[in-house]
Amino acid sequence: MTESERRRVIPLAIRAALFSVGMACFLLCLKGFAAWQTGSVAMLGSLADTGLDLLASLVTLYGVKVAGEPADHDHRFGHGKAEALAALFQVALITASAAGIAWRAVDRFAHPTASQDAEFGIVVSLIAIAATMVLLWYQRRIIRQTGSVAIMADNVHYQSDVLLNGAVIAALVLDRYFHLSGADPVFGVAIALWLAWGAFQASSNAIDQLMDKEWPESERRGFIEVAARQPGLLGIHDFRTRRSGSHNFAQFHMEVARDITVAQAHDVVEGVERALRDAYPKVEVLIHVDPQGHVDTDNPLVEADVTPHWFGKRL
Repeated sequence: MTESERRRVIPLAIRAALFSVGMACFLLCLKGFAAWQTGSVAMLGSLADTGLDLLASLVTLYGVKVAGEPADHDHRFGHGKAEALAALFQVALITASAAGIAWRAVDRFAHPTASQDAEFGIVVSLIAIAATMVLLWYQRRIIRQTGSVAIMADNVHYQSDVLLNGAVIAALVLDRYFHLSGADPVFGVAIALWLAWGAFQASSNAIDQLMDKEWPESERRGFIEVAARQPGLLGIHDFRTRRSGSHNFAQFHMEVARDITVAQAHDVVEGVERALRDAYPKVEVLIHVDPQGHVDTDNPLVEADVTPHWFGKRL
């Protein structure tokens, strides 16, 4: 990512994280009063989730801020993985929230009590749904522009909040108007299970980044096709990619004619880098030049590479 690109992308992600923090503070106050008024375990579960939302959003804000710092002496590849760590912290909070809600729901089964002032709880949940939809819309805009994995995890969490608040409304309606006293804890258990599933899904992208998973095959092939169109490039092998927050990295060995000068080989590399920078401005590219026909046989890391072939060589 170029410095100008970094200056454009990072403030957007920080702005989205700040919006998330502000929304969580608003909903925490609103639901806290509603849980006290209604005594609903589903509302209490929603309140607990919002409290953890606030903590998760604060961690996301910090993670995005750290990830946006430029590379330094001790972190030559930048700080992008701070976003993945923030996302994993969110997953831990979501899981803890699910466990707490499930325990409270089971306790309500054992000691049933009627919810109070259901109408107020329903109104609060409707307000929460509307506010969360606005936040989700804004986060999706930022994700499209930045690819932030931390904001993505936050977005997944708040998606579950929409369903969670819908479940609260259903529980209060069934309990208040249909006198189904078991509906509230049943929805509490359903909410806990949904949150646990959301935690599992949210962890996927973060773990992929921390484990340096390769880009999807379609992205890898598109990247190579751009490079292959450049004059002087005769082959590519040992192509590797990874993501780190909003940063992307790609490296490969590039073959050129054996009889050209170092200066001419440098010009070929410059042309390839320029084309890739134009097509993929967020990708940092590292290229190693080999003479045509050269095969690396003394590097165990290269021998272990089992990626697809291109130009008769391993990518």
